[in-house]
Amino acid sequence: MSSPTPDALLGPADVRELAAALGVRPTKQRGQNFVIDANTVRRIVRTAEVRPDDVVVEVGPGLGSLTLALLEVADRVTAVEIDDVLAAALPATVAARMPGRADRFALVHSDAMHVTELPGPAPTALVANLPYNVAVPVLLHMLDTFPSIERTLVMVQSEVADRLAAGPGSKVYGVPSVKANWYAEVKRAGAIGRNVFWPAPNVDSGLVSLVRRSEPLKTTASKAEVFAVVDAAFAQRRKTLRAALAGWAGSAAAAEAALVAAGVSPQARGEALTVEEFARIAEHKE
Repeated sequence: MSSPTPDALLGPADVRELAAALGVRPTKQRGQNFVIDANTVRRIVRTAEVRPDDVVVEVGPGLGSLTLALLEVADRVTAVEIDDVLAAALPATVAARMPGRADRFALVHSDAMHVTELPGPAPTALVANLPYNVAVPVLLHMLDTFPSIERTLVMVQSEVADRLAAGPGSKVYGVPSVKANWYAEVKRAGAIGRNVFWPAPNVDSGLVSLVRRSEPLKTTASKAEVFAVVDAAFAQRRKTLRAALAGWAGSAAAAEAALVAAGVSPQARGEALTVEEFARIAEHKE
């Protein structure tokens, strides 16, 4: 493995020069905020516990700040980029800054929400600075589509990080928390300041670590059936589950019967339940 040059990573001047050369202006529509600090991307790679044998998939690589840091450590990196200009430029950036690792890099020019396969070996890790407006659906889609992903570390808006990592009983516990927990053990893994981005966002960012469950959740209900209960419970989160699940079950009485059979109080609210309890309710739908 050839070692990368010391200045292979992108600094603030490099990012701005690259963007200027490509005529790229970060857009709010795509949630683009480029990381301009080499220490931050190396910290992300360390926190993600990327190993030399990892095959990493990265979503939304932008100009390549995190991509290059991942290539320093991982066996392979596959980046998924929707933007035409950024997707066209990234392989050249990798080749110029890490020529000895360029053959370990692959680019998929696509919307991550539509990706169903990736080139090369199956990914073992997902590491990404996710665009804030699509962070949760992209994360859940990737975890669902690629069961080989064992470890995930994503940088998202701080509030989204709180929601993903929240446990039952928390005010911010909701649909993202439960669905992420279906796949993985989820926890906050740090905070990222605004000054490491260009342009600086008007929100703070947080890191979320997801380690896939070694054994899938034990339930006879399908994922779709469980997620239907979750969606119904939180659509009217102020209501008791007896009322909130009436539409899902067919009536309030049917909802109550399913809840009682699952060992859950009909007077409880969705924010109090674990993913295992939601699965039990799904199993008892008549």
